[in-house]
Amino acid sequence: MQPRPLIVVRDVEASSRFYQALLACHSGHGGTEYERIVDAHGRLVLQLHGWDTEEHPHMGHPSRPVGNGVLLWFETPDFDAALARARSSGTIVLDGPLVNPNSGQRELWLRDPDGYVVVLATPETP
Repeated sequence: MQPRPLIVVRDVEASSRFYQALLACHSGHGGTEYERIVDAHGRLVLQLHGWDTEEHPHMGHPSRPVGNGVLLWFETPDFDAALARARSSGTIVLDGPLVNPNSGQRELWLRDPDGYVVVLATPETP
């Protein structure tokens, strides 16, 4: 099974630029209504969809708070580079960098342009 996370955003192109820069990924689709953020190998990392759609009536409503109880969690093999990208972009940092005492992973907790909570973390060690 492969997760295919999709979030609904106000501005697909702006969110695409944010996630491409933060995650060192690129566009796999492009456009104003829908985007696929993919890694260097073309693997899907995140989908973005605009609010203005009749195509998917169950995605939520833009007047409600986004992401309550959901974290967009990304393990990155180059945490220090991701940390530098986050700091240089002016992204809102909620916490960290810190070491999670339960997992032993380094983490950085951020807020994206739409208010979703994003966590960057080092890979888990077995």
